[in-house]
Amino acid sequence: MIIVVDYGVGNLGSIVNMFKKIGVKAEASSDPRVIEAAEKLVLPGVGAFDPGMGKLRERGLIPLLDRLVLVEKRPVIGLCLGLQLMTKGSAEGKEEGLGWLNARSPRFRFGAENSHLKVPHMGWNNIEIRKAHPLFVGLDAGSRFYFVHSYYVESGDADTILAETEYGIRFHSVLGKDNIVGAQFHPEKSHRYGMQVLRNFAEWKP
Repeated sequence: MIIVVDYGVGNLGSIVNMFKKIGVKAEASSDPRVIEAAEKLVLPGVGAFDPGMGKLRERGLIPLLDRLVLVEKRPVIGLCLGLQLMTKGSAEGKEEGLGWLNARSPRFRFGAENSHLKVPHMGWNNIEIRKAHPLFVGLDAGSRFYFVHSYYVESGDADTILAETEYGIRFHSVLGKDNIVGAQFHPEKSHRYGMQVLRNFAEWKP
């Protein structure tokens, strides 16, 4: 069973429904006992960094997630804010992140040459695969995904950069290390391309 971690931030129903569409058993839960029994985890998220970390802490989920992901090596995917929470921190706030990935999240800031670009980066965009990974099986050069974010992840470890996306700058849109992957886009809003990513995650055996 795939468990979508419910910590009060994110469009959980859409993610669960997308898994169901591809025939994968998934449910959202905030119950530590249910989360502990998960075969795989999804860390979703929309909104701001500090409130997201605060809600994880309030629910007492951080030690459990650290154990499942870092010690027991359960496969996990972070989506949008969920990816950013996996990093060391964000320019959006003062809270420390989970620190699973050596990365941080600065804000989009554009010079005069890109002053026409709006923040947040919102809408469809491509990813350019930098490193082969089971998450990308069945995707082609025309694969497009739906993004909504004002902050982007910048990895400090080149080996973890799986894909990049162009929006005024080239930012790291998919990161991965061992049993951990994260995507800046929303697969649950990305139609057949997002369905393929979630299918690949469900079948992934790190």
